[in-house]
Amino acid sequence: MWPWGHLAVAYLSYSVAVHRQFDRPPRAVPVMALAVGSQTPDLIDKPLAWNFGVLPGGRTLAHSLFVAALLVPTVLVAADRLGGRTVGVGFLLGYCSHLLADIPPTVFSGNLAGGAYLLWPILEQPPEHPVAGILDAILHYYELGAYEWVQFGLFAAAILVWYLDETPGTGIVRTTLERRLNVGSRS
Repeated sequence: MWPWGHLAVAYLSYSVAVHRQFDRPPRAVPVMALAVGSQTPDLIDKPLAWNFGVLPGGRTLAHSLFVAALLVPTVLVAADRLGGRTVGVGFLLGYCSHLLADIPPTVFSGNLAGGAYLLWPILEQPPEHPVAGILDAILHYYELGAYEWVQFGLFAAAILVWYLDETPGTGIVRTTLERRLNVGSRS
């Protein structure tokens, strides 16, 4: 799944959960943590595999349920100690939704090899096409099949829901940018 697909799946699931649990839209800081969490497995695995050759594939270490099993309690304990449990939960929902969203549709029709990454390093990964980095992957990806169009649709739906949720996170970004710009203009 592409980054915008992961972000969409994470935001839509988080928004539904927050509305059901608290009967309100999501809050800004947990949404920002959610966005970071939704990209984290790829931000770790893809460079380590594609750019540095340290990992055997772009869905290995950070995509493994074994790493997730260590990450979940670690993040929750750290978030509790820092007084930001909702931020930790947001990050973890983004992270875990990424792992699930990467399960290819072929797994649901019986081809379980596509989900082998979840049990790395116990299960060997299917071979990948060589990629020279994320930019290469984006520039040389020409296939826009149904799976890719579904991701664009999910992203559009997530943008709409985020807007209806009163765009959580934009206030923090706007304030930060204004501070940075004002500090830069005074120098």
